[in-house]
Amino acid sequence: MTQVMPPKPPARPDRVSLWRYAKLFRQDILSAQPARLYRAWMAEFRTPFFRSFLVNQPDLVKLLLKERPEDFPKSDRIAEGLKPLLGNSVFLTNGEAWKRQRRIIDPAFEGGRLKDTYPAMRAAAEAAVKRLEGRTGPVEIEEETSHAAADVIFRTLFSIPIDHEVAGEVFTRFRDYQRSQPLLNLAAFVPLPRWMPRLFRAGTRQNAKTIRALIAQLTTERMAAIKAGRAPDDLATKIMTTRDPETGSTFDTAEMVDQVAIFFLAGHETSASALAWALYLMALYPDWQERVAAEAAVLEDESFAAVSRLKISRDVFRETLRLYPPVPMMVREAACPERFRNRAVPKGAQMVLSPWHLHRHERLWENPDGFDPARWGTENGKQCQRDAYIPFSAGARVCTGAGFAMVEGPLLLSMILRRFRIEPAAGKAPVPVAHLTVRSKNGIWLQLSPRQPKLFLKSFGQSF
Repeated sequence: MTQVMPPKPPARPDRVSLWRYAKLFRQDILSAQPARLYRAWMAEFRTPFFRSFLVNQPDLVKLLLKERPEDFPKSDRIAEGLKPLLGNSVFLTNGEAWKRQRRIIDPAFEGGRLKDTYPAMRAAAEAAVKRLEGRTGPVEIEEETSHAAADVIFRTLFSIPIDHEVAGEVFTRFRDYQRSQPLLNLAAFVPLPRWMPRLFRAGTRQNAKTIRALIAQLTTERMAAIKAGRAPDDLATKIMTTRDPETGSTFDTAEMVDQVAIFFLAGHETSASALAWALYLMALYPDWQERVAAEAAVLEDESFAAVSRLKISRDVFRETLRLYPPVPMMVREAACPERFRNRAVPKGAQMVLSPWHLHRHERLWENPDGFDPARWGTENGKQCQRDAYIPFSAGARVCTGAGFAMVEGPLLLSMILRRFRIEPAAGKAPVPVAHLTVRSKNGIWLQLSPRQPKLFLKSFGQSF
């Protein structure tokens, strides 16, 4: 019997013209890459305009991200496509500006804060399940996971649900922005002169402007509530009242708008992508779906402690992040000349780190394109998790919200599968493409049916 494989976009031919590459890149950065990158330790891309190196070799990945991150800062060209929305957020800055931002932001996501935000996260999960009840026919699940992830962000950040007027408008605008703006565009690689106007797809700039105005409204209102002593103890309040331990300064309103924009991008967009793919994989592999659904009975306990018992769900979510890392590529820039694998790397060269290729590397992973949550208990899985698994980046610039995401994802996945049995919608197999994150070209369509309580309890009893 042929094993069902998770969907993977086709690779381009090994050699194409620069014009053809540019056209493919604009359509989708995943299918624009050649198949050899799934085996290469390092690959060089040389054109009349730029030189870039894709790095897969684990010790070089470690060097760039962990050992010498200041010698390989985030490329300024990344900001070319995201500046209209993210301004000078922590995602785009480098050096002292970035260090100050992290000193203020990081305490909001430390240890006990996850427990404090859990009730809001759980409420958003319950609301998501309720929205799905009564749905008939195929459901486009990416839209639903986007709604759920946005709800989590607004409840934990500003203590407001997604049906709040401003939150709902931000969500709607962001959904339009997401489809119009890739995380990496050609500007990330081509060194355009600063005086040359940057081109964006229709509506991108206006959507970004509107989103930032709405976030500014929420931030201004929260500043006033903090001064009046009536602000809720949520993430926004924590961040806005935290002083830089070195300078004593806090974020002003303009700086906070930049940070909230990236929290929404990183905390909503990436979570929505990962959860949608996790649900599709559960529809594709019903045996694993039943195991997650049975385990989800522990959520009868509504306390934060129950999350630690979602071990199968966590492994499923971890495997989803391996196959469909929400941020498929990251770009650093060589601050000085280097020599890697006996190749000269000039100052200013773009160093591309690709979780998409690293997580499926044929010389590192066993069954690299297959779905196998049990791999995390194997020696190969443990080794690769240390050396070749970077869904949240790594080192100093590791995602602040990584712990948050690894609670949110398994919780939402378990809550949904606890209530519904899901199957792939006939004739609608998804095709992965990269927009702001790894999404499906035409959505992810699933058929949902309610689980029978008696049958669910029976299956739970049989599995333990």
